[in-house]
Amino acid sequence: MGHLNPQPESSALHGEIRHCPVRPSTGALACMINAEIGAVLAVMRRNVRWGIHYVADDDQLEHSLIHSLKELRKQIFSWQHPWNTINPIVYLQPFLDVIRSDETGAPITGVALSSVYKILTLDILDLDTVNVGNAMHLIVDAVTSCRFEVTDPASEEVVLMKILQVLLACMKSKAAARLTNQHVCNIVDTCFRVVHQASSKGELLQRIARHTMHELVRCIFSHLPEISNSKLIATGSRLSSAETAGVVDRDHMFGSIQQENGHDGVEYDDQSSKEHASTIPVEKSAGEMYASKAEESGKVEDGQDGEKLMMEPFGIPCMVEIFHFLCSLLNVIEHVGIGPRSNPIAYEEDVPLFALGLINSAIELGGPSFSQHPKLLALIQDELFHNLMQFGLSMSPLILSTVCSIVLNLYYHLRTELKAQLEAFFSCVLLRLAQRKHGSSYQQQEVALEALVDLCRQQTFMAEMYTNFDCDITYSNVFEDLANLLSKSAFPVNGPLSAMHILALDGLVSMTKVMAARIGNELPASDETSVNCEGYEAFWTLKCDNYNNPSCWIPFVHKTKFIKKKLMVGTDHFNRDPKKGLEFLQGMHLLPDKLDPQSVASFFRYTSGLDKNLIGDFLGNHDEFCIQVLHEFARTFDFHGMNLDTALRLFLGTFRLPGESQKIQRVLEAFAERYYEQSAHLFFNKDAALVLSYSLILLNTDQHNVQVKKKMTEQDFIRNNRNINGGNDLPREFLSELYHSICEDEIQMIPDQGAASPLVTLSRWINVMHKSKEATPFIVCDSGALLDHDMFAILSGPTIAAISVVFDQVEQEDILQTCVDGFMAIAKIAAHYHFDSVLNDLVVSLCKFTTLLTPLSIEEAILAFADDVRARMATTAVFTIASGYGDYIHSGWKNILDCVLSLHKLGLLPAHLVSDAADDRESSSDLEPEKTATSSVSKVHPPSLATQRKSSGLISRFSQLLSFDMEEPRLQPDEEQLAAHQHTREVIQSCHIDSIFTESKFLQAESLLQLVRALMLATGRLQKGNGFMEDEGTAVFCLELLIAITLNNRDRILLIWQGVYEHISNIVQSTVMPCTLVEKAVFGLLRICQRLLPYKENLTDELLKSLQLILKLDARVADTYCEPITQEVMRLVKANATLIRSNVGWRIIISLLSITARHPEASEAGFEALAFIMSDGAHLLPSNYVLCVDAAREFAESRVGEVERSVSALDMMAGSVVCLVRWYSEAKSAVVEEASVKVSQDIGEMWMRLVQGLRKVCLDQREEVRNHAVLTLQSSLAGVDVIPLSSAMWFQCFDLAIFTLVDELLEISLTNSPKDYRKMEGTLVLAMKLMAKAFLQSLQDLSQQPSFCKLWLGVLNRMERYMKARFRGKHSEKIHESVPELLKNTLLVMKTTGILMPSNDIGGDSFWQLTWLQVKNIVPSMKSEVFPDDELEQIQAKHNKTGGIPVTTKATVPVPSSQTTV
Repeated sequence: MGHLNPQPESSALHGEIRHCPVRPSTGALACMINAEIGAVLAVMRRNVRWGIHYVADDDQLEHSLIHSLKELRKQIFSWQHPWNTINPIVYLQPFLDVIRSDETGAPITGVALSSVYKILTLDILDLDTVNVGNAMHLIVDAVTSCRFEVTDPASEEVVLMKILQVLLACMKSKAAARLTNQHVCNIVDTCFRVVHQASSKGELLQRIARHTMHELVRCIFSHLPEISNSKLIATGSRLSSAETAGVVDRDHMFGSIQQENGHDGVEYDDQSSKEHASTIPVEKSAGEMYASKAEESGKVEDGQDGEKLMMEPFGIPCMVEIFHFLCSLLNVIEHVGIGPRSNPIAYEEDVPLFALGLINSAIELGGPSFSQHPKLLALIQDELFHNLMQFGLSMSPLILSTVCSIVLNLYYHLRTELKAQLEAFFSCVLLRLAQRKHGSSYQQQEVALEALVDLCRQQTFMAEMYTNFDCDITYSNVFEDLANLLSKSAFPVNGPLSAMHILALDGLVSMTKVMAARIGNELPASDETSVNCEGYEAFWTLKCDNYNNPSCWIPFVHKTKFIKKKLMVGTDHFNRDPKKGLEFLQGMHLLPDKLDPQSVASFFRYTSGLDKNLIGDFLGNHDEFCIQVLHEFARTFDFHGMNLDTALRLFLGTFRLPGESQKIQRVLEAFAERYYEQSAHLFFNKDAALVLSYSLILLNTDQHNVQVKKKMTEQDFIRNNRNINGGNDLPREFLSELYHSICEDEIQMIPDQGAASPLVTLSRWINVMHKSKEATPFIVCDSGALLDHDMFAILSGPTIAAISVVFDQVEQEDILQTCVDGFMAIAKIAAHYHFDSVLNDLVVSLCKFTTLLTPLSIEEAILAFADDVRARMATTAVFTIASGYGDYIHSGWKNILDCVLSLHKLGLLPAHLVSDAADDRESSSDLEPEKTATSSVSKVHPPSLATQRKSSGLISRFSQLLSFDMEEPRLQPDEEQLAAHQHTREVIQSCHIDSIFTESKFLQAESLLQLVRALMLATGRLQKGNGFMEDEGTAVFCLELLIAITLNNRDRILLIWQGVYEHISNIVQSTVMPCTLVEKAVFGLLRICQRLLPYKENLTDELLKSLQLILKLDARVADTYCEPITQEVMRLVKANATLIRSNVGWRIIISLLSITARHPEASEAGFEALAFIMSDGAHLLPSNYVLCVDAAREFAESRVGEVERSVSALDMMAGSVVCLVRWYSEAKSAVVEEASVKVSQDIGEMWMRLVQGLRKVCLDQREEVRNHAVLTLQSSLAGVDVIPLSSAMWFQCFDLAIFTLVDELLEISLTNSPKDYRKMEGTLVLAMKLMAKAFLQSLQDLSQQPSFCKLWLGVLNRMERYMKARFRGKHSEKIHESVPELLKNTLLVMKTTGILMPSNDIGGDSFWQLTWLQVKNIVPSMKSEVFPDDELEQIQAKHNKTGGIPVTTKATVPVPSSQTTV
């Protein structure tokens, strides 16, 4: 049961003592033992006592010790059987007799011990050896009771060393499993006695003794994981009772550690001074002490059980005894008297350090196996941890360091069993010492801080502290306190940085790096993420269904943390005013709407931070409700199995006992009633418990009040409590125990407020143990990021501040790198959990360290940057964060851009930055026009700017933005400057600043907006500056970055377009002189349109509308950049003409082209773009037809280009008629008749706009253009035959176009000099032909209209005017030749069609009469030519016969061709 399982084949601990990898043969072993016999005999023969022969009655010639050795020598060579079949006692007994004998001196005993050690190390004894158990027992018994005469100190120390050697070999032997619990305890007891005895011996013995003790403990507890749990469970009841017996008597397993004269344990005689022999004590063995104590205690049965248990193979019982013994060593200082010659400080350190080292070794090897054995675990939970708390406050840094190492091991292996103890240690020891509270020294603070930092380096420590303590209502906020402590400790206060500050920094960085390493290990998002805060729920009853399942305990922890935060607020209100505080708690649903005693009592009991004075006053109040609360409060305690003083300490530790006797009476009555309920076997009634409780309070005051001079004795206390138990006395032993307990440990009547006292009193420890029993299970966190979001919210602010302060003051590069690692970890966490404000604060803080914002000259800034490690690291960190976590940077973009602009001014940015930032995907064919545009821009720059810009094309490189006066002589840089430049450039290159802008398309929307706004703000700020070139260059750089970002984010252009447009608009409209900034704004806008139109058809109009800004340019600016602008517009049109559909878009495009018609350099490109649109009607649309026609007219009228261009423009206008015909045909086949009429009307209006435009060109001074325009107009009129234009449209055409043109041409001819308008006669003739043909073309449709007569008379009137017109005093022959012929032809057509026929109407206003009256004024003889007299008579005769109905012929009206010339 609970003992070591023998494993004969292997042992992990044998390697240190096995010198023979192969077991010797039987003969070889016999030789070895023979040699050992000879060695012992040889030493014995040196002594006179052993060298003589005995002469006696029994004829014994030699001493029994020598005789037995010689007899063994005779036998060993006769043994032929395998060695393991020989009883080892046979060949061990002679040596053991020598060791036991008190007649042998130290040399002889030493040699015998060496012989036994050799036999043990030869692996002769193993589990297969016959009777090996008894043999091992004999060895241990002999060595632990070794007796020898002391001849000299040196030989004595040698024997003691060999004793330690043999005992350790026994434990490491393969046969050690056959040792009993008793023998193992004896081994440890003997070794410890040697350790203590060695304190007065040589340094070597001291070190060997302590080392052996450590090895023993390690050897013993290394077997703890091997002990069979199945056997432990199977014999659990037996173990429980047996261990109880062992625990009761464990004090007697080991001798008293009080020593006399520094000698104990191992006995020896000093022959030279027999008078001193009586002063050397002969101590009892541990077994004898165990038996005697059991007998003295009257517990014969328990003693027998314990003795039987100790005789079993060693296992848990001996480990319990040994571990308890080690724990008891920590109490030694309370019992050991310090002599006048001793060093108290050295002794205070020595014993605890030794004990703590042994305990640490046991825990290291036992590990988590301690938790499987209740007795061992109980020792750790109570006695060990209580001592650790005490020694943790020791002034010795060595002790504190060892204690911290033990606690670290306990946390690692047993934290699930030590929740309350760990919290108490962290809060009461480490955090206090690290804060240098209560007079702790600098060394203590440093050790405590080192321990905390070591803990912070554990992967799960911080998460488990937050989960188990910060999120538990009954515990303090360990994680938050630790985070605040480390951040404050990293701050240097009015002094330089010290190792303490760096240590705290290391802790903070470790915490953040551990948290950052867990990113990506989150659990899937739970549906139940919100905390339900509505309604009342008893917070002290909350439990989690499964503390091992994160999906269960994470929501539970969130809820308890939420409640704890509310409780902290409610606690603050209660401490200020209890009544209002309770009302506030009701409002926060922490207490029920109607208060009941149980809820208030539970609030007092389970809420930390309450003022215990107020609780005591409330509980002691005589109000009925308060009394009910008092009794409910008492019922929250479990006093089962507690002594009365322990229960009273626990009860009074939760509030301050009121000072009034009546209140004390009420409080103690409630306590006594509760204690009696759970411990009724001790008292006759509850009154007995009350009286004794009151008596203990009085005794406590009497013993610990300095004003009481005469203290109560034990007899007085017993006498005062006679006959209180129902008329009988309580057991005297019971009262005596209570008396001594109160005398030794005061009951604290003023409980600790927030654990402010540094002392770990018994009352406080009782509270810790009670809390441990009631604690919820310790939640073990794995490597997943379970609560890191909440933890980071607490940690981020103080950490950034602390690291920033250290980063600002430290100079060592390794510490700076540690700070940067912390910054990067914070950035990673902040980005992952969307702590945008934290990330922005971090960026702002880092930007300050870059020194890039410091106003220095270029050379000074570069040299300073190259020499400043901090600045280089900060710069790299800033841009690394910007590149990796830009999604979550908002306000920080401003600071980042300030750094970028500073680098730009210093010339440290790569030349390809802007071009790389833009998403360049143009083909090589597209790049050539850009180069052309670039060169053209440079040609038209004003002289003042020409020397400042080498080129100003669409994709200018970054290097072209730097403004240097190349003509000024520059000093050659020295080697230092060159090295600084090179180093700085390498650092900047490693930052990959370009990725910030090239990858902007992956930024989240809000971050992108903030980046764009920061760029616009920077440009605007620089634009308002002093106007120096470096300011303009920086503004241009910002603008190019803005344009590049816009191009990179074409898929979400709507997000930023409005802001970008307004920004460019401000630049364009506020600039009155040509400069690079407005150039980049205009061409950037054009570039955006070029690149985005193919991808954003829904934004076509919006993008094209933005080009209106170009039309708003100042005249000087527009004139300077007109040609490249037009080239870019041409490129835009050629690439995207098919995408432009709306009138708005085309209006802007055509407007940009139209204004170039009269520009010397730009007109060519503008006309080319217009020709691309209009030629063959490729891109003519109803939406742009009128605009194109007007633009073509502008180019036709323009005298900037050659005449051929004007003629081409007219041809394009005439050719557009084909599009009108096509659109009509398409519409007619696609729509119904009513809609077709509407389409015809729309087309007629477009045609009318064309006619009017051509009419204006017909008035051009240039003969070729003028005449071609007339012919073009004629063809345009003839080209719409297939379109059923309305009569009104034709009448409008004659009134507004044809008649007006004829009149204006005649007016020009009569009023202007022939030098201005050359050969106008030919144009007039063409105009007459145009009018005549147009009239005949529309004759059939117009003849039936009421206004036809007016139209006809208008034609005749203009012919008449032309015939009568005199040019330079004479008539024009050409006109006189062409007009009559045109008139005659017209009349004949009208005659043929029956439109002009004789009429009998009386009066002078008939069509026939009016016609001939007008014709007579033109050509008097025309009537006879058209209507000869005989023909006229026949027509009239027929007319009379038909009753006045005109006689018409069926001839077809001939419509003259537009190409016909008369």
